[in-house]
Amino acid sequence: MHTRSGLCYPRPSPAASPHTVKRGFDGYGSEPRKRARSAEPNIDFFNGLPDELVLLILTKLSASAGSPSDLISVLLTCQRFNQLAIHRMVFSKLSVKGTAVRAKNWTESTHRFLKSCAEAGNLEASYTLGMICFYCLQNRGLGASLMAKAAMASHPEALHSLSIIQFNGSGGSKNDKDLRAGVALCARAAYHGHIDAIRELGHCLQDGYGVRQNVAEGRRFLVQANARELAAVRKGRVPVKFSPCSLLSDFGCNVPTPEAHPANRFMVEWFAERGGPAAAGEGGEGLRMCSHVGCGRPETRRHEFRRCSVCGAVNYCSRACQAMHWKMAHKGDCSPMDRWLDGEGAFEVEQGGLIVAGDAPAAAENVNMDENL
Repeated sequence: MHTRSGLCYPRPSPAASPHTVKRGFDGYGSEPRKRARSAEPNIDFFNGLPDELVLLILTKLSASAGSPSDLISVLLTCQRFNQLAIHRMVFSKLSVKGTAVRAKNWTESTHRFLKSCAEAGNLEASYTLGMICFYCLQNRGLGASLMAKAAMASHPEALHSLSIIQFNGSGGSKNDKDLRAGVALCARAAYHGHIDAIRELGHCLQDGYGVRQNVAEGRRFLVQANARELAAVRKGRVPVKFSPCSLLSDFGCNVPTPEAHPANRFMVEWFAERGGPAAAGEGGEGLRMCSHVGCGRPETRRHEFRRCSVCGAVNYCSRACQAMHWKMAHKGDCSPMDRWLDGEGAFEVEQGGLIVAGDAPAAAENVNMDENL
C-alpha cells in the first residue's frame, strides 16, 4: 500500500495546484526561496485629510499660541501647512500672546505679519499695531484708525487707549482735547470690565473731569476697580499676603503687579533701546515718558502729560497710571519741593487737569488723599 507521497501518484504542478505548495518550497524538495512580494502603493494619509479639518486644527493651535514663534513653526513644517496656516481664519483667531512681538525683533516682516492678522479681523493685532504705529512709528492717522477698528468691536484696551488720547489731545494740540469723548470711551471700556478704565472713570467722577461731579459714584467705581483687581489675583491662584501697609490694593493686602499688555511692553522696550522719545524720532526734544513702568506711552507734544502736583518729579498719561504708580513706588518717594512754593506760601495743585491754588500743607494733604485711591 502506497501513501499519497508514494511514487504511484503524479507529482503536482505548482502552477496547477498552488494551494498544495508549502511556503518557501517549489514542490520538488529543493531549497526554500523567498516569495516575490507585490509592490503596494504608498498611501499618504495626511494628504488625504480634507482642508477644512486641517484648518480647524490650525485655528485651535492659533488660539492657544504662547508666542508668535508657535505659528511660525507651523509655517515651516511642510508646504501644505505653509499654505493653510496663512488663511484668514487662522490669523483672525491668533491669541494675545501670539501677537506679542518684541521690540528687539521688530522688522518689516514682523510689521507685515501684524498687518495680515489685523486685516483678517484679529482685534488684538489691530490694537497692538495701532499702538506701535501711533506712538513708536509716529504714524498717528494709521495708528488711530487701527485702534478705532478694534474699539468698534468693543475691545476694552483699545477703548481705554482712545480715551487717554482724547483726554490728552495726543497727536494734536492742547485745543484738541475732548474730555466728554474721553469719558464716553472710558465708560464703554469700564462696562467691558477694564480695570484701569473703571479706576479712571472713578477719578473723573470724583473730580468732575469731563462729567458732572459725583463723589459718591466715583468712589464706588474706585472700590469696584480694587475688587476686580483682587478677584483677578485670586482667580489666578496667586498667593496673597495680608498686611496693614499695602502697596497695590486698598483692601489691606499686597497683590502682585498686573502683567502689562504686550503693546505696552513693546513700547517700554522700544523707547528704552532708543533712549526715550527724545532720541526715538524727529521733534522729540523735551518729550517725557509716563512714569508708570508698565505703561510705555510717550508724550506727542511738550507738556502733554500731567505731573505730580506735590513733587513735580513724575509724569502720568492718565489718573489710572498715577494711582497704580502711587501704590507701587511713588508713595514712598513723593515729598513737596521748595521750587513749587512761591513767596507767600501758595501752592499750585492740579486736580483733574485744573490748576488750583491754595495753602501748601492743605493742598498736599488733599492730593495725597486722592492718590491713595
